[in-house]
Amino acid sequence: MTFVTASKFHARAVDHLALAVGTTKGLFFVSDSALDGPFLAGDAVGAFAQLPGRLLAASTGTRSEPTVRGSDDGGLSWNELGAIPATLPADGGAEPVAVWQLHVDRRPGAEGTIWAGLDPAVLMRSDDRGDTFELVRGLFGHPDRPTWEPGRCGLALHSVITHPQRPARVVVAISSAGVYRSDDGGDNWAACNEGIEARALPDPSPGVAWCVHKLAVDALNPDVLWAQTHSGVYRTGDAGEHWEPVGHVGHANGLPSDFGFPIVSHPAQPETAYVVPLESDIYRCTSQGRCRVYRTTDGGFSWEALADGLPGTNAYLTVLRDAFSVGSEPPYPLVFGSKSGHVFASMDSGDSWRLVASYLPPILCVRVLD
Repeated sequence: MTFVTASKFHARAVDHLALAVGTTKGLFFVSDSALDGPFLAGDAVGAFAQLPGRLLAASTGTRSEPTVRGSDDGGLSWNELGAIPATLPADGGAEPVAVWQLHVDRRPGAEGTIWAGLDPAVLMRSDDRGDTFELVRGLFGHPDRPTWEPGRCGLALHSVITHPQRPARVVVAISSAGVYRSDDGGDNWAACNEGIEARALPDPSPGVAWCVHKLAVDALNPDVLWAQTHSGVYRTGDAGEHWEPVGHVGHANGLPSDFGFPIVSHPAQPETAYVVPLESDIYRCTSQGRCRVYRTTDGGFSWEALADGLPGTNAYLTVLRDAFSVGSEPPYPLVFGSKSGHVFASMDSGDSWRLVASYLPPILCVRVLD
């Protein structure tokens, strides 16, 4: 294998697959023929973002607070930005545990705006390319907060979606609190969980305190959202006002399991989404030891298993919620990584896959580099 520097890596990204892979032991840059890293060695890198001229990585060390680090030289060197406060306001009764999401706001007029999702159910905003972050108090002080229940990995705010035509709309998802939407830039928030079932709870429709694992937004209609949850896949056509199940066991041409973590949508094909089902809440590995990505191209009415190039036997993989990514430019590479350190990529919308890295530390997040 040929090793290259991080700066050369990004220079190659125009013509070659180039990825940032965050793991429990640092950040790696991966392509078809090269591996560079680890950077931030020893830190768990749970979120990554790319802006013009700057890379951002959220990391947590064994003896350090969660922080956001920035690189302005293509990933060769990293500086702590001092962006995440060490403590949250006293009235919240919580301290930051981990940064789960870094979302770049690409709406006109929002250049340089970054949204950060943290455990415990905290949303922060930066308007200076990540140099500083401010707490979004409207969500932090939401009256539902006392009802929110942490999942196995905590109370993680893991998904942030900004509406391209509505500059004041932000949608987030929290495990285990569900989906919340603001239409005024973050001052006020409404629960948007109607229709999402909580079959493991005494009340199957609690409205709040339910585990949505990941959100994705449709390519052409930003009011269409997808949710991979603890109990199946859901779709909404009205920005979360009501959700419909589209990926349950027993559904027409359905999925092999109701459980899973990641979901991504194709950036150029409407009503097209991808999931990696896992077998049960307790087991959390690919069903029957077969690694499969499932795709719908009709809004969830039917799903097809994509298996070409993926291991079909003795493949007990776990793919976490932020370890599946799709590129924003043709051919729109699809990439996912596993807790066993393997990275698979597709350059043809999932029809075929190939292994591009293996034996990395457990993978927490993957991003296709522009």
